[in-house]
Amino acid sequence: MKMDSNDKRIILASGSPRRKELLAGLDIDFEVDTDNNFKEDYSIDVPHRQIPELMSKGKSFGFHRPLGQGEILITADTIVLCDDEVLGKPKGRDDAEKAEDAGRMLRLLSGRGHEVITAVTIRDSNGDLTFSDTATVHFKDLSEDEIRYYVGKYRPFDKAGAYGIQEWIGYTGISAIEGSFYTVMGLPVHLVYQQLEKFI
Repeated sequence: MKMDSNDKRIILASGSPRRKELLAGLDIDFEVDTDNNFKEDYSIDVPHRQIPELMSKGKSFGFHRPLGQGEILITADTIVLCDDEVLGKPKGRDDAEKAEDAGRMLRLLSGRGHEVITAVTIRDSNGDLTFSDTATVHFKDLSEDEIRYYVGKYRPFDKAGAYGIQEWIGYTGISAIEGSFYTVMGLPVHLVYQQLEKFI
């Protein structure tokens, strides 16, 4: 049965087209507002598995205005964790440097498993709730040609770990997933649905 929003105004504070697609898949009416004052930064002392929840909550409370009565805000953050190294979005001053960093990440992920952790914060004017979900993704051995092709054509510069599971590299390179496919995409929609009911 479709969730009744009870006239609540649900706001997704994310510019990710994947999160927008996944939330829409729950048949929930919502709007997108990406205006935010939060600077995505954290101390090196923060345990890696806590980073997504810290970032998600920071995005929530960095929303550009106070929430009104009846408004519900959803924020999220995803990291890729491989050998205790946090793989965020490829870094660089230009596309060439970003492509080089993306290739480095994919070589690191090649032929092994890694964790993808996505955290979500749901907040209204009365309180907030933050939770996370973890999935393990296994890549086959990726050839240099496959890495160059994927990075060159798909330019995964806005994706943690430099890959999108729903793109070519996911179709051809991922051999197994333990956990939710949607958590890897960037939003554990099964948990979002359950927790959102508490706010509605």
